[in-house]
Amino acid sequence: MDYKNPHLVVETDKIEPGSVSWKSPSNLAIIKYWGKHGIQLPRNPSISLTLEHAHTQTKLAYEPRSDSKPEIVLELFLDGEPNAAFAQKVKGFLESIVDIFPFLRQLSFKIDTSNSFPHSAGIASSASGMSALALCLCSLERRFFSTLKNETDFLQKASYLARLGSGSACRSVYPCMAAWGESTLIEHSSDLYAVPYEQAMHEVFRTYHDDILIVSKDEKSVSSRIGHELMENNPYAANRYQQAKQRLHLLVDALKDGDVDLFGQIAENEALTLHALMMTSQPSYVLMKANSLLLIEKVRAYRETSGQPLYFSLDAGPNLHLLYPHAIASDVKAFINKELVQYCINKQYIEDRAGAGPKEIKAGNSWFSLFKKK
Repeated sequence: MDYKNPHLVVETDKIEPGSVSWKSPSNLAIIKYWGKHGIQLPRNPSISLTLEHAHTQTKLAYEPRSDSKPEIVLELFLDGEPNAAFAQKVKGFLESIVDIFPFLRQLSFKIDTSNSFPHSAGIASSASGMSALALCLCSLERRFFSTLKNETDFLQKASYLARLGSGSACRSVYPCMAAWGESTLIEHSSDLYAVPYEQAMHEVFRTYHDDILIVSKDEKSVSSRIGHELMENNPYAANRYQQAKQRLHLLVDALKDGDVDLFGQIAENEALTLHALMMTSQPSYVLMKANSLLLIEKVRAYRETSGQPLYFSLDAGPNLHLLYPHAIASDVKAFINKELVQYCINKQYIEDRAGAGPKEIKAGNSWFSLFKKK
């Protein structure tokens, strides 16, 4: 697949200033993607749960330029404040896709982006942020050139672009669940973009809950980008990639059959494997906090005494994801509020669930924080 297109240039004298906006969700990988090669290609396939409330909203404003300088012209504001480091990352991403969107050099851009959750704390802010930006770019192509009118084509290209910015971002463009990485188990799967997985799973997972306990809002000590690089010399890397493929086979069956216990067991094992890989990297590092471990013990004790299928997961950070079916939601909420919130920062957590995927935001719409404080 090659999206390079030298014909996507605009007549700047016919372009009026404007903007596009998208809200795109974060996602939680059940089978983890950790380790890559080439240009953002995964070492193993992954499947993720698309969230509903943990999201990024991005507005991409543009106006035509009169100069012919080759550099990208960009201003970026994160939560209303200029952010030079993030702006540099986004500018680098845009420069890397100029062969796909030549019009990027013909316009100046202002990006306003905000998260409904702590940035860089291990809730996949790059997944929601880069997918939102990719969707905005595809909207610009559709607006300027009347292309990508087919939803399948639009989302596939957005997924491809999002992957170039952040690997896991390619999964965030689809509702409920998405798969990324070539596998004989998943129809139409590819290393280049994610594919929707909602139709291949049992209905119990369409309303699955993922409550995120905010153990820390601090920025991670080691970024996911560096974590992926460290996998190249990890002594357990090869075995890990084989293990992920074996667990994928089990997860596909669990999702098809509605086996919530097997689903939960895989989610927990994958989470702990991810953090074990961090601790066996050279240099090693630990992203979990003391309260992360304490909460894991409490969740396992609750499952043992109640017999209910409450399981946990972790992304590349300390914040605990609680996974459970809707049928036990009232019991789990009571448990969270009684036993767990005291170990969260300011007693905050996000009540989340399997989501409907990204949404284009029209003028006048707004978003709000979905933290729960008890």
